[in-house]
Amino acid sequence: MRDGPKLTDATTTGDARPGSDRIFTVPNLLSFVRLLGVPLFLYLVLVPHADGWALTILIVSGITDWADGKLARLLDQGSRLGALLDPLVDRLYVVTTLVALVARDIIPWWLAAILIGRELVLAPTLSVYRRRGLPPPEVLYLGKGATFLLMCALPMLLGAVAVPSAAPLVEPLGWAALIWGTVLYVWTGLLYLLQAGRIARSVPVARKSPTE
Repeated sequence: MRDGPKLTDATTTGDARPGSDRIFTVPNLLSFVRLLGVPLFLYLVLVPHADGWALTILIVSGITDWADGKLARLLDQGSRLGALLDPLVDRLYVVTTLVALVARDIIPWWLAAILIGRELVLAPTLSVYRRRGLPPPEVLYLGKGATFLLMCALPMLLGAVAVPSAAPLVEPLGWAALIWGTVLYVWTGLLYLLQAGRIARSVPVARKSPTE
């Protein structure tokens, strides 16, 4: 997923050829499959409390997220759709997992509010770059590390509930990853805000041509 104003931190399917308009590619198919898993995950966690199956969906999603980025480069199947869809699905999984864990009293609501609030604060910075005809800022590796910690922490905390016998080992690791991931996530968010502020002050808004 990518980090910052693109709202994600990991490698996306658009890395290979982000300018391509292709839709029916293997990486995009994997992203669509992952997208279908979001409502199923929420149902399993919130309705029947089938935590084992919900945890399986998170693990499979993580594997396919890694695979579609690799396949996009190996098969030269990067696309504009992939560059948008892959980080969108990643963000949906993070947000829905946070909401589900709060609803189940596994994590406190204020911690989820911090993480989701970071995304809401960064979202408007997209317009700063768009109005100036600039691409989004480059990914910070610190942001990638933060999201990696979060994507490890949330399944571990759910796993501690799904497999109680593993809780003494998994739960402390999950909380450690969640705390450090949250700190780094907020810090990188501040860095992106500062960068957007510098762009807003130093780069003029692009003028539209008379034909636009």
